[in-house]
Amino acid sequence: MKIFMFISQFLRDMKSQKLRTSLAYQGLNKGRVIRFTEEDALSVKQQVPAIKDLSPEYTRYGVELKRDRNTYATLVRGVYPVYAEIRNVIPERGSRFIDAQDLDQKRRVIFLGDKVKKELFKDGEAVGKYILLNRIPFLVVGILIEKKQSSDYGERDENAAFIPATTFSAIFGPKYISNMVIKAWDPGKNKALIKQVLTVMGKKYKFNPDDTDAISYWNMMEQETLFTSIFLGFNLFLGMVGVFTLIVGGIGVSNIMNVVVEERTKEIGIKMALGAKRRYVLLQFVSEALMIAFSGGVIGIVLSLVLVQVIKALNLQGGAADFIAHPVISVQTMTVTAFLLGLIGFLAGLFPARRAASLDPVEALRYE
Repeated sequence: MKIFMFISQFLRDMKSQKLRTSLAYQGLNKGRVIRFTEEDALSVKQQVPAIKDLSPEYTRYGVELKRDRNTYATLVRGVYPVYAEIRNVIPERGSRFIDAQDLDQKRRVIFLGDKVKKELFKDGEAVGKYILLNRIPFLVVGILIEKKQSSDYGERDENAAFIPATTFSAIFGPKYISNMVIKAWDPGKNKALIKQVLTVMGKKYKFNPDDTDAISYWNMMEQETLFTSIFLGFNLFLGMVGVFTLIVGGIGVSNIMNVVVEERTKEIGIKMALGAKRRYVLLQFVSEALMIAFSGGVIGIVLSLVLVQVIKALNLQGGAADFIAHPVISVQTMTVTAFLLGLIGFLAGLFPARRAASLDPVEALRYE
């Protein structure tokens, strides 16, 4: 899922700083603090047609969650139900995320990251149980399935908790939202969407839409484009290595078949003298070349399967290991490789086989 996040006053707030305008605009001096409300977020959704989904977001760090004697301090996010779709927050089976009724009725319900659940409930059942959020009882309605994240803003979802934005506002009383989380209809047009949002907010709060210090935003498409480019280059490199490996292998098979034809010249002459047709000789040596290529392919597949299982057995975790330590065998890649291997084996055996089939039986019988 491709998403776009527009994050206002986030990066610098983490350092106890406030985002301020760096450009004078319409007679107003620079250095003004720009903050958005929940109503601003909903207004942006109405004024920018390119936005598919939007959720205002409140955040608070160090909120104490307690279940019996287990206590865990973490980030709590106050969000709208659509946040789950935008951020790919998927509940475990038998649980759910925050819904519209929770939001409308300011229900005290909470959705837990899977690691938060383990800290509070260990291996016990959590859904339908109550926990204390800053000593206020909240009903657990959902648990996050295990989720791999390449990045995060503030805290990984597995370590966070989510409550309705209206409930968050009623309990903590913030005047301004922390973030606006936005998903575009067309992720490829995120840059244009950012400009539209900045224009709308700039008009209302009178700041220059080109003032990058007035607000902060995070365009996930830029990160995805970077990762796509990196992995494309990596795949191209491995593809070139594979192609050269197959070519070298083909040359090796061809040399082997040339040696075989040389050593079995007299045998070929006897077969042809006894009535063997040239196409049978051709087929024989092509088949042998394909068998050599097939045997090498089987050995390669077996070694690949063993290597994948060994890496999985190591159970590497954390950092880049979350993404590269869980390899799988691609059936599509295996099929393409098998086809190319068969083609190279056929071509590698064809020319020696044609030379064998074109031998003169009399000259072949005289060969020493």
